[in-house]
Amino acid sequence: MGKKIKLGKIIPKRPSRFQKKMGEAPGTITYMGRREGTETFVKILEYNETELNVHAPGNIDEIVIHKAPPLVSWVDIAGLSDEKFIEKVGRRFGLNPLVMEDTVNTHQRPKIDEYENYIFGVYKMLYINQESEVVGEHVAMVLLENCVIVFQELEYDVFNGVRERVKNKLGRIRSQGADYLYFALLDAIVDNYFAVLEHLNDKIEHLEEMVYTNPTPEVAQNIQQLKKEVLKIRRSIFPVKELISRLIDTQNALISKDTKVFLRDVLDHSLEINESLQIYREMSMSLMEMYMSNISNKMNEVMKVLTIMASIFIPLTFIAGIYGMNFDHMPELHWENGYYMVLGVMLFLFIAMIIYFKRKRWL
Repeated sequence: MGKKIKLGKIIPKRPSRFQKKMGEAPGTITYMGRREGTETFVKILEYNETELNVHAPGNIDEIVIHKAPPLVSWVDIAGLSDEKFIEKVGRRFGLNPLVMEDTVNTHQRPKIDEYENYIFGVYKMLYINQESEVVGEHVAMVLLENCVIVFQELEYDVFNGVRERVKNKLGRIRSQGADYLYFALLDAIVDNYFAVLEHLNDKIEHLEEMVYTNPTPEVAQNIQQLKKEVLKIRRSIFPVKELISRLIDTQNALISKDTKVFLRDVLDHSLEINESLQIYREMSMSLMEMYMSNISNKMNEVMKVLTIMASIFIPLTFIAGIYGMNFDHMPELHWENGYYMVLGVMLFLFIAMIIYFKRKRWL
């Protein structure tokens, strides 16, 4: 019989959020984020060129009535963990169940889906928090004929500038339709990417300085974290360029020709952001090579010093070894000044080698 192997206790892994989706039918609304139990808040901002109203509806019916003309409505829903409420909102607005499934799936890649009566988009809202960390939030936006619905995980967002323009009647937003509001919200998301890139640039410059001045193992860990952060940000930002191009090229009547002109400006920003992000990605990857090269150079400096020290003391050790032997017939042992002569020779060799190494610029 073979030898029995005693197995250790198997500790079950924590269930993955993706496991909740396994086996469910397509269109099943399952929240995939990390903020379970977050309270849902709904705010409605409706306006035209002369009128502005702000509402905090108490039920679904009060939300739905604001999608009708003549005012443009911005329905802001913060908090996605209440799956039943999100499902009711989607049903009352006539949204496809697959759309609502992607709305609460915070791992969904940025995308655009066009339907007959609305356009659905998923984006990643990035910003820098108080701890100087890059935070990514899931945002889903639905453009209807006279209404824009925004689904997000938290009340905090990057849309304060758009709200100020609406409330204070700044720019042309109050005189335009829902498609311009959709553009303004998308523009706010893209513009905030510049702040994230600036944060990355500062981080890379700081790590470059640390690599040259103090390349500790902690610096190597920070470089690895930076590389992961850049890749994560790239996954959020890179697809947006293609999505904006699709909005510009669409024949959907929900987006007017005038709004497409402004979308081209967002596309230019997106192209610039992607080019900068590619540069930062290459810089972050080269930082580790710089770190390893600098560590190697410092190690070479240490080895050079040790080699020089060994080269100096090898002949001195040789002489000391010769006269340390216990033979009776070594004539130098009986010289009256033999000890001082050997010390002199050793000192001469020491000084000569120091001068030689200095001329070679090894010291």
